[in-house]
Amino acid sequence: MAAVLPSWNDGPGKRAIVDFVAKVTREGGPDYVAPPERIAVFDNDGTLWSEQPMYVQLQFALDRVKALAPQHPEWKAQEPFNHLLAGDMKAFMAGGEKSLMAVVAATHMGMTTEEFSRTASDWIASAKHPRTGRPYTEMVYQPMLELLAYLRANGFKIFIVSGGGIEFMRPWAERVYGVPPEQIVGSSGKLKLETRDGTPVLLKLPEINLVDDGPGKPVGIQTHIGRRPIAAFGNSDGDLQMLEWTTAGDGPRFALLVHHTDADREWAYDRDSHFGRLDKALIEAQAKHWVVVDMKRDWKTIHPPVNPAEAP
Repeated sequence: MAAVLPSWNDGPGKRAIVDFVAKVTREGGPDYVAPPERIAVFDNDGTLWSEQPMYVQLQFALDRVKALAPQHPEWKAQEPFNHLLAGDMKAFMAGGEKSLMAVVAATHMGMTTEEFSRTASDWIASAKHPRTGRPYTEMVYQPMLELLAYLRANGFKIFIVSGGGIEFMRPWAERVYGVPPEQIVGSSGKLKLETRDGTPVLLKLPEINLVDDGPGKPVGIQTHIGRRPIAAFGNSDGDLQMLEWTTAGDGPRFALLVHHTDADREWAYDRDSHFGRLDKALIEAQAKHWVVVDMKRDWKTIHPPVNPAEAP
């Protein structure tokens, strides 16, 4: 078993994963699941990569505000942009969801999907995490990369189901996670087809289509996938309904929460965090016997090694 999921310490979490996969892939067994039904869904922020000190897409939006500020002198006196330009994150966050939506609308809308994809790709190619200095795409979790590969090798189809923007994740998720654009489910705005210089383009409108978080996640799964998953992986209260929806189906089911407990190698947070709050879902996991991964205890390493030769 040591060769399976090498960055995972042997323990109840790893055993539960391996046992579930063996059970649903054993042809002729009572819990066998045919490959088309082997759907696994993963949250992204805090489940596949770090979400502290803030969501990566929020950092992208903040950087876009600064880049666009010369074109918008009115932002210096307009909330919530004035707080961002002054570097006052506390005042900005006090505005809650309204502030976040204003920034997303100003930095994500009004361009074509191709223009946005290029902007996101350029940013993710050069942006660095403020604490580690590593590219954000290296702030992924090595144990989860191994889990994605292990499930694929056993006939699972992987979908990312995230509160993050679907158009933000699509340009780089295949390279980083091996998950192609058509297997990304995320928050989305409305689109409009226009013709520019004789060429059809899709324009991003300042209207919300789906907030793929909390109760929106089962909606997104049904809308984009059309099958109820048999396995779901998350880390926060925003994933609770996805895990509930997954485990409410017939037959064998699996749910897992990543609990951030390692302040030395990453961060330790749950109930009091602004990002990735884990409270109700943790209580539910204990009541329903979902797997809870203790990052400090269960993972040998957190992020991929800088030197690949150091990999376990």
